[in-house]
Amino acid sequence: MVDPGVLERIAARRAELDSLEEQLVKQLDQVGAERAELAVAERVLARLSEQIAGERAAVAPASVQVGGRAVLLVPHRGHSPDETALPGDYRRILEIVRAVGGPVQVRTVGEALGLQVEARGKLEPLRAKLVKLADRGWLPNWATGGSPRACNRPGPARCSGA
Repeated sequence: MVDPGVLERIAARRAELDSLEEQLVKQLDQVGAERAELAVAERVLARLSEQIAGERAAVAPASVQVGGRAVLLVPHRGHSPDETALPGDYRRILEIVRAVGGPVQVRTVGEALGLQVEARGKLEPLRAKLVKLADRGWLPNWATGGSPRACNRPGPARCSGA
């Protein structure tokens, strides 16, 4: 013979599980609905991103977000012939290079900017800026066939591969 208390506990537990099942089914329905909304949002954002990318191609912005950080853009000179389109540090670099009047070393530009020129790694970001300015037409290509990319070698700068 089965104890009536055990049957009552089983029935009570079954009722609890039935209630829990109903709650879980409701939650699962909510999760499904939210996932469907997110899928729609992803499609909308993808379309907007494509439209924005097309608009940005026509007009270059002053900065973009990369990895959560604002990164300055240097426009091609043909798109913006006015130097005011450049960030201030790039304008200063242009002034220094133009004052030299010929091929220039990164060390020379670094010294004029007050950088620690003794440490080679400190000049690499400056080298990248010079290359970017040359590649985008802000600095002229020199008679050596290369752009005024700076190097730390003494003598005439022939750093077209730097």
